[in-house]
Amino acid sequence: MDEDGNLQISNSNYNGEEEEGDPENNTLNQPLLKRHRTLSSTPLALVGAKVSHIESLDYEINENDLFKHDWRSRSKTQVFQYIFLKWTLACLVGLFTGLIATLINLAIENIAGYKLLAVGYYIGQDRFWTGLMIFTGANLGLTLVATVLVVYFAPTAAGPGIPEIKAYLNGIDTPNMFGFTTMMVKIVGSIGAVAAGLDLGKEGPLVHIGSCIASLLGQGGPDNHRIKWRWLRYFNNDRDRRDLITCGSASGVCAAFRSPVGGVLFALEEVATWWRSALLWRTFFSTAVVVVVLRAFIEICNSGKCGLFGSGGLIMFDVSHVEVRYHAADIIPVTLIGVFGGILGSLYNHFLHKVLRLYNLINQKGKIHKVLLSLGVSLFTSVCLYGLPFLAECKPCNPSIDETCPTNGRSGNFKQFNCPNGYYNDLATLFLTTNDDAVRNIFSSNTPNEFGMVSLWIFFGLYCILGLITFGIATPSGLFLPIILMGSAYGRMLGTAMGSYTNIDQGLYAVLGAASLMAGSMRMTVSLCVIFLELTNNLLLLPITMFVLLIAKTVGDSFNLSIYEIILHLKGLPFLEANPEPWMRNLTVGELNDAKPPVVTLNGVEKVANIVDVLRNTTHNAFPVLDGADQTTGTELHGLILRAHLVKVLKKRWFLNEKRRTEEWEVREKFTPVELAEREDNFDDVAITSSEMQLYVDLHPLTNTTPYTVVQSMSVAKALVLFRSVGLRHLLVVPKIQASGMSPVIGILTRQDLRAYNILQAFPHLDKHKSGKLR
Repeated sequence: MDEDGNLQISNSNYNGEEEEGDPENNTLNQPLLKRHRTLSSTPLALVGAKVSHIESLDYEINENDLFKHDWRSRSKTQVFQYIFLKWTLACLVGLFTGLIATLINLAIENIAGYKLLAVGYYIGQDRFWTGLMIFTGANLGLTLVATVLVVYFAPTAAGPGIPEIKAYLNGIDTPNMFGFTTMMVKIVGSIGAVAAGLDLGKEGPLVHIGSCIASLLGQGGPDNHRIKWRWLRYFNNDRDRRDLITCGSASGVCAAFRSPVGGVLFALEEVATWWRSALLWRTFFSTAVVVVVLRAFIEICNSGKCGLFGSGGLIMFDVSHVEVRYHAADIIPVTLIGVFGGILGSLYNHFLHKVLRLYNLINQKGKIHKVLLSLGVSLFTSVCLYGLPFLAECKPCNPSIDETCPTNGRSGNFKQFNCPNGYYNDLATLFLTTNDDAVRNIFSSNTPNEFGMVSLWIFFGLYCILGLITFGIATPSGLFLPIILMGSAYGRMLGTAMGSYTNIDQGLYAVLGAASLMAGSMRMTVSLCVIFLELTNNLLLLPITMFVLLIAKTVGDSFNLSIYEIILHLKGLPFLEANPEPWMRNLTVGELNDAKPPVVTLNGVEKVANIVDVLRNTTHNAFPVLDGADQTTGTELHGLILRAHLVKVLKKRWFLNEKRRTEEWEVREKFTPVELAEREDNFDDVAITSSEMQLYVDLHPLTNTTPYTVVQSMSVAKALVLFRSVGLRHLLVVPKIQASGMSPVIGILTRQDLRAYNILQAFPHLDKHKSGKLR
């Protein structure tokens, strides 16, 4: 890692072995992080654009004496408060997400609108060079603002944020990912980047913003200005914060597409690892609140009180008025769209993987290079969007169409640009507008001859290039809109090529193309189907949309991983997949534990000096607590104590002069359940005197007496399913035979121990295939 906090790319072979002639054996195919060659390692990962130390979250309930007493002493009123607060926070998450999404949309539409009006004014006077200077200058300025904010104030705000949210809900703590500064930079940066005309969307950032809102509400505000409200103590744990962030991610998708059911299904299908029916209802409630807020503001904006905010609100393509007809012969082009979507989606994932590795090499050079890279992409985008329409031929306006033709305004489906009166430039219609308006234009129905085939090819080729080089720069960015633009282009091209041989409108072909490419790249089906159904507002599209999505996902899965899984891999986030590798059934947890250093245990009543020594010389986050006369005979496993609780004991000086067990009231006088829920484990701040080293600490009241355990003969595959399903941080391994003189615990498994890559470093013979490949 260099002084700017950038990752140095490893040149070592991913599998630890040199293989001549292997096309995967090159720098651009190595992971972003230099992997440690041990079973357990201290992981580093990219969170946004910042290198961070990664730890796991404590989703497991810590059933120590304090928790049990607090649970028993809760009255019916307190239980009601807890339930009421859950629904209240779910409502507030939806409310604030809807308000901020409206603010972002209004800002983007007005900033981009006034920019395009100024450019259109000079184009109307045939002052094309002046228009280019204004267009390029405005875009560079907006990009500069977004990039500087991200690079210098909140590196975790870079990118969409969805991979990090997915990792958090999988049990990985992503530092500074949901802070107040990150959220504000994400909001302002998204406005600047999207208004600058870059090939990125606000949909991914809205998911991140919704999650930030949820996290901030759950913890009572920013870290330095938290509200010390007594009711909020119920949410001072990772489990309830996880549920809130799930609601926030669903609300973000709903705010982006005005799709409440699609938002819930997106959270369920794509980001959430752990789910239950109660969470389903609260998530749906949050998205319902978002829809109400958006609908209210759309009504206000339709009355002309929102400046240049476009008519039609947030619906990209309302085809409720279009008659959808398809017959048996249409199954062939629809199938082709699905196959093309799967192939192109996997190709996009493959090349984006290479581009992101290349960008990492550039970003290692320092912050100024990140800014220059963003400005270079913005300059290239602006020149192409303004210059390529000159290659298109002017097309005569169709007098039978009610829409104004031609126009040089902010929006419109027939831009005049350099054409004479009565003619329009179809490429300018797609390029010299906002990304949302470009989608609406290419989705337009009942306009079979509006766009020429050459113009569609240019549009498709440019956005393929922009989609690859734009994602990865130091700005908030989403993948939804670039993929929609690429997919809609080849969908419309196929519809144009089919001509009279099909009954499906070309605009509907564009919708199916966008859906197929999203399924081919992101590998989502159910949530995408519902999102497009709610976007198009036409139930008749449901059968062919489902058909296209299933084909595209099946084809894409046969080539590589989804784009978010690739990004998780590149960032080094230790994400646990739902399905274990087949070879994991050939390895037991006992054999896996033998490849680790010996487990470090503590006595139920332990000397302060021993605790200090353990904390100083290890980085473990939990330690088994044993009871008995000594460590070799007659011992029993009392439970598991967290490192954070040991640090808290030392900071509070909860010491005993003699070796004894404390009474229940003694620990309640010194600690509260709220304190123990805080993630405080900075041992460097603790100063222990030599006299205090000889004192004792009773660990029994703070020990989780019900940790999850597995017998040493269990397969690693089965242990992985248990670990992921319950959301564990530690899994104790106990001997199959409890003989006299044996320790009751032989090891601890963590997330890092159960990752396929780490296991294969210790047991390379298990997998015959090269482990460095993404699949």
